[in-house]
Amino acid sequence: MSDDGATITLAHGNGGRFMRELVRNVFARHFASAELDISADGASLPPVEDPLVFTTDGFIVDPLEFPGGDIGSLAVHGTINDLAVSGATPRWLSLSFLIEEGFAMERLDRIAASIGRAARNCGVSIVAGDTKVVPLGQGGGLYITASGIGAKSSGAALGMEQIRHGDSLLINGSVGDHGAAILLARAEFGLHGDLRSDSASVLPYTRLALKMKGLRFMRDPTRGGIATVANEISLATGLRVVLHEAILPLQNEVRSVCDMLGYDPLYLACEGRVVAVLDPADASALLAAWRSLPGGHEAEIIGNVEVGRPCVVLRTMLGGERLLDELEDDPLPRIC
Repeated sequence: MSDDGATITLAHGNGGRFMRELVRNVFARHFASAELDISADGASLPPVEDPLVFTTDGFIVDPLEFPGGDIGSLAVHGTINDLAVSGATPRWLSLSFLIEEGFAMERLDRIAASIGRAARNCGVSIVAGDTKVVPLGQGGGLYITASGIGAKSSGAALGMEQIRHGDSLLINGSVGDHGAAILLARAEFGLHGDLRSDSASVLPYTRLALKMKGLRFMRDPTRGGIATVANEISLATGLRVVLHEAILPLQNEVRSVCDMLGYDPLYLACEGRVVAVLDPADASALLAAWRSLPGGHEAEIIGNVEVGRPCVVLRTMLGGERLLDELEDDPLPRIC
């Protein structure tokens, strides 16, 4: 161990005293909940009558801290959002940390504090976890794997198989913010700006959407952005998905970054957005409900589903159409 305890060493992952102190003094201090018992190998959860939804995801963002969030809050929000768009209320999280030797203890504590705040703000408990340390040079600083459990109340069955010709697509805010913010945070291209990631829980939006009888499907457009979600819908349903460029919410700064670097914002990750597909008869009501939420003023009806050859089409502001193919190359590594 280093003389001042300022960095992570291999001893912090050997199961001994240093690991016990790391778990107690960093993780348990920030993640305290009624269900978290660091002396046990598993969490005892209270019984739930509603069906349970389970999800897991890995987070390897670079840089680890960026305007609008960090890998910690991103792991919480990303896991919660996967549960929320599945129609569940998130309840419990489990987090696994893969830490590289030499990682600054102060930085780890700062990220752990961010995780704790995000979890408390979203009303979820962190109930279990694990810590591993890899030798210097064999990791990327910090990786997090998160698993979440949520309770799904009875209601409309959600799934791509529910989508019908004529259905509307809605999004709750501007697209590509997270991906563009990561680009700027890396400072690899000499660009600077005030753009912030949209990393946040979408639970307030999914709760309102679940009240709509005509809701068919929800998805958070993370890796691959809204173009990838639209392609998944088209392939699953055999229908044509049309997006309307003129009404797509897009920040000017995101547009500028993409124009300069050659990225398409429709393929950039969002981390606080939800795409909902629903009966057009309910679209205006959901749009009004979303816009009534704090930060929801940019929500829009961005497209629709049509009969036709399975594909995704962007109707441009000039009146033409552009195909949005499936993403093949990774345009932006380590974004979430």
